[in-house]
Amino acid sequence: MQRFDEAERLAGNVLKSNPGNVPAAKLFGQAVLLQSRPAEAIAPLQRAARRSRDPAIETLLGRALAEAGRGAEALDQLRQTTHHRPPYPLAFVELGDELGKLGRFDEALAVFEAGLALAPDAPVLHMALGYLHLNRNHRAAARTLFQRVRAAAPERYDARVALANVMTLDGDYAGAADLYRQALEMRPEDAMTRISLGKCLLEMGERAEGEATLRAATRRGAPVTGMAIAALAATPHGRFFLRPSAAARFLGEAPPGVS
Repeated sequence: MQRFDEAERLAGNVLKSNPGNVPAAKLFGQAVLLQSRPAEAIAPLQRAARRSRDPAIETLLGRALAEAGRGAEALDQLRQTTHHRPPYPLAFVELGDELGKLGRFDEALAVFEAGLALAPDAPVLHMALGYLHLNRNHRAAARTLFQRVRAAAPERYDARVALANVMTLDGDYAGAADLYRQALEMRPEDAMTRISLGKCLLEMGERAEGEATLRAATRRGAPVTGMAIAALAATPHGRFFLRPSAAARFLGEAPPGVS
């Protein structure tokens, strides 16, 4: 329900009376991280990790350390967590992602491949490796991985969106638009995906529908007006406004019946 402050308060109350409560520490850490206060999550997660040796908590601790700017400690923690057996795929994902952020792409690739050797059916590892390839502009490799995940787990929203993103980069706007529409049937509240669909439609010359789609994205309450304005200006069939206020007014004038 996105009520992170209330989740933090409830978990914190449990930790006050029982500092070693592992589920409460995990919940507290998640809630604090989602509120961009990673330093406050570290101590309770460290206590819970020592007590439980739970790879999920250790991985969460690694993320908290990284977000708090303690990168070397984060990498050490995540490397230790990848040694758990049975393997915990998210630990490999977090470690590979952190290495990728540092530009250490070969090391990140080795981590993802090591994880897949141990857990070959883990979709999160295929997705992570796909994003790494995409970040390096290896689009064919990324497309293959995202297609594999989509075929194996058609219910995965992220695989549809990721594959659509690759298709957009390759200029296959019609195929990407179809996938974005499918994704929005699953999560109609996702404004970013709706903007991506609007951009594809504009690229295809379907101006009226593209503009209506961008309007629909901005009126759902998400803070995406700037991105919608950029989408309007970036495509050959879009619009350019001299003043952002004029663009905002244009996007706010949504025609009836558009969802």
